[in-house]
Amino acid sequence: MGCYSLNKGINGACDTSMGGITKVLLTEFNEALFTLNSGATEVESVLSAATFYEFNFRKGTGSMTSTLNVDDANYSNYVGTDLVMSFGKMETAKRVAVQALAESELAGIVKDANGKYWALGVTEPLTSSAGEGATGQARGDSNHYSVTLHVDEAKYPYEVPATVVAGITPAQ
Repeated sequence: MGCYSLNKGINGACDTSMGGITKVLLTEFNEALFTLNSGATEVESVLSAATFYEFNFRKGTGSMTSTLNVDDANYSNYVGTDLVMSFGKMETAKRVAVQALAESELAGIVKDANGKYWALGVTEPLTSSAGEGATGQARGDSNHYSVTLHVDEAKYPYEVPATVVAGITPAQ
């Protein structure tokens, strides 16, 4: 028997959803940033002193992927999450912002295309794992910067209720 009891199933026969992400709020990592509810199932509050910065991008140019990693021989079980953001048109202001992302330890909230919010960097910081600046070759190619932020945590990202996110005013 496993360490945890299975007490619910998943009824997904009628679920519909859309892929992609629409917005990311990022701040400096702080172990006290997120408070989980009593059941440790979702974020209950966010540290009010945190300064968040909002990152928006075009539809189809951002994603969040969480991958369960299990090694039975080493009793290892964790979830690696990659947050990929691409920002069109190379220019100095975007270069500076992408460079800052590449050099920082972060935490954030990701809004998916279904309107759900997810916390990243709850117990460990998000750090950069890849990036790119590309002019493209042909006229129709993408001219952009992209950055991938990665975090390994014990659990899949926790949901953040919209009411909690509504209390965050991003810095200008």
